[in-house]
Amino acid sequence: MSIGIFDSGIGGLTVFKEVAREFPQADIYYLGDTARVPYGNKSKETIIRYSIEAAKYLTGFGIDALIIACNTASSYALDTLREILEIPVIGVIQPGIETALKKTKNGRVGVIGTQATIKSNSYKNILIQKGITVFQKACPLFVPLVEEGIIEGEIAELIIKNYLDEIVAKDIDTLILGCTHYPLLRNTINKLYPQIKIVDSSQAITEFLHNNNLKFNGGGTKKIFITDESESFSKLKTMLVGNIPVEKIELSEICRV
Repeated sequence: MSIGIFDSGIGGLTVFKEVAREFPQADIYYLGDTARVPYGNKSKETIIRYSIEAAKYLTGFGIDALIIACNTASSYALDTLREILEIPVIGVIQPGIETALKKTKNGRVGVIGTQATIKSNSYKNILIQKGITVFQKACPLFVPLVEEGIIEGEIAELIIKNYLDEIVAKDIDTLILGCTHYPLLRNTINKLYPQIKIVDSSQAITEFLHNNNLKFNGGGTKKIFITDESESFSKLKTMLVGNIPVEKIELSEICRV
């Protein structure tokens, strides 16, 4: 069985890495829409259209399941993709929520993400129903930081503190990284706030797959596709998943065929 994974950029490779580690025999096809990153400042209609194009491309490989490794796309396009595809479509939001509920001890949870993810209240609405007090914060500079490879050091720390000091001060004990780019900042966040338990979507999704008895076997093929090239992508890709070759595609042209 094979898995398709897509994200707006490099962040979804954190999910790719964890899924590949947990299911080494699975055939995994990853698409990073690097030409149009970030999705988080786009309209709902545009996010859905981009997500459909990504899904259409990946289903061309005969995948058995699709993982939306993008919180923004999970917030706005999950239901649409489930309606139009005949395979399981898994978003990152529900797995993250389930993990946060297990981790929190005081019922006070922070959620950070793109503008679109936070505006959707996709995490907040469900967590509140579970009796959790939620504090949200959009962190629009985090994706560009990661895409440029600035994941540690003084600049990264200053930007992280600028966003997170406010919600950490609300006595949260758990923080959901509501964007798959953000795990690349996890070490710096841990350094600044060692008392906070971190929910990493990339780890939550593999736990979700195991808990739902989803098993994937195949020849172990791993392929990565992007819609635009950048030096920072190559550097972070190598750091995350090694020397898996990357192929550049023209997504919009393929999807018009």
